[in-house]
Amino acid sequence: MRLSTKGRYAVMAMTDLAKRQDESEGRAVALAEIASRQQISLSYLEQLFARLRRKGLVISARGPGGGYRLAKASTETFISDIVLAVDEPLRATRCGLSKNQAKGCMAGGERCMTHGLWEEMGRQIHGYLASVSVADVLKGELRPARPLEIAAE
Repeated sequence: MRLSTKGRYAVMAMTDLAKRQDESEGRAVALAEIASRQQISLSYLEQLFARLRRKGLVISARGPGGGYRLAKASTETFISDIVLAVDEPLRATRCGLSKNQAKGCMAGGERCMTHGLWEEMGRQIHGYLASVSVADVLKGELRPARPLEIAAE
C-alpha cells in the first residue's frame, strides 16, 4: 500500500507545526513558514489545512501573528487522524463502497480471492498509525514492528 502525497504532506506539516508551536511557546505558526521549511506548495498546504481544520485537528488564528495551532496536544494527535482528515483512505484493497455496501473488485461485484489479505493489511496499517502520535514522531520514539519469525530450514 502506498500513501499518497496528500497524506504524507499533511503528516509532515502537522509535525512541523507541533515542533514550531512548542519552540515558540504556543504561538500560531504561519503556513508560509511550514511551506518553506517542508518544501510544500503553499496553496496545496492551504487546502490540506482547511480539511484539518474542518476535522478539528487544528485551530486557525487570523490577523498579525496569525496562523495555525494544534487543536490538541501533540501527544493526543495521532497520525491516523491526520491521514483520514485529508481524505486519505487507509485501505489496501481495490474494492470500493457503493450505497453503504461493499462492492468487490471483480466483475459482477464479487470480491477477489485475496481481498481478506489486503483488508487485514489495511487494518494493521491503520492500527499502527493510530498508535503513533505526532509527539512520538518528533521524539523519534516509533514503536518497532514485531520481528518476523523465520522458519528454520
